[in-house]
Amino acid sequence: MRSCQRYSTDLPRGAWALAGLFVVLVGLFYSALVHADDQDPYSMKAVRVAYVEFPPITYRTAEGEPAGEFVEITRKVAAEAGYELEFLYLPVARTYLYLKDGTVDLWLGLSATPVLKEAVLESWISPIPVELSAWYRQDTEPLEHMDQLHGSMVILIGGYTYGGLRYWLEDQPDIRITEAPNHRSAVDMLKRKRGDYLLDYRPPVREMLTHPSDAIIRESEVRSRNSAWMFSLASSRAAILREAFDDAYLRLAERGEVPPVRRFEKTFVLPGFPDEYR
Repeated sequence: MRSCQRYSTDLPRGAWALAGLFVVLVGLFYSALVHADDQDPYSMKAVRVAYVEFPPITYRTAEGEPAGEFVEITRKVAAEAGYELEFLYLPVARTYLYLKDGTVDLWLGLSATPVLKEAVLESWISPIPVELSAWYRQDTEPLEHMDQLHGSMVILIGGYTYGGLRYWLEDQPDIRITEAPNHRSAVDMLKRKRGDYLLDYRPPVREMLTHPSDAIIRESEVRSRNSAWMFSLASSRAAILREAFDDAYLRLAERGEVPPVRRFEKTFVLPGFPDEYR
């Protein structure tokens, strides 16, 4: 009788112990599932976005906030696709590095950038066209052929490859190169005759030609390029993000909330432009 009584009182304790163990195991399993879901590229909604000083397309305001036409389009597209953006303001060279190692998920940049050829997936959508121009003083001949650069001094922006054109310029023994840290400094160097031509993109230069002394600056178009979202291949979700952003843009364009979808046509190049960088 004693052993039977002892067994009958021990049974509920054992049952409770098993039930408690079951609850703990379920909790651990659920926690593991939640953690795994957080790492799943399909469920991660935060996207790290690199942008550079390229007004009025992308730039940082005096308050330190990202702004510009491409930034605003990207915000709309990300919201439509269900993603949250974390913007990082970076120099161009560091942007390339962070795309290669996966520190950022994408860059609001220009298509066909040679240094990123094996590092990114480009969006199929190109929201904004961008023109590269040769800027010169009114007492200088317009640039109508690339051969005119031979024997001249060309001002370039530090960190820019110009779609690879920089490498061609550096290989020419009779073209001298000097660098400026930013667009404003480059224009000022040109006005002070510290170079014959300035190679720079149309949007940022036109945005800043507001000083009375800037009236002496003229422009010759050199090449047209396409903007693009450049998704880091170091991220496991590069293809997922590209499809999500492209599809979201198409939906927004149908509703008239972003510019119409642009057809990728052959871009303009100045006569004499090197074939390998067209």
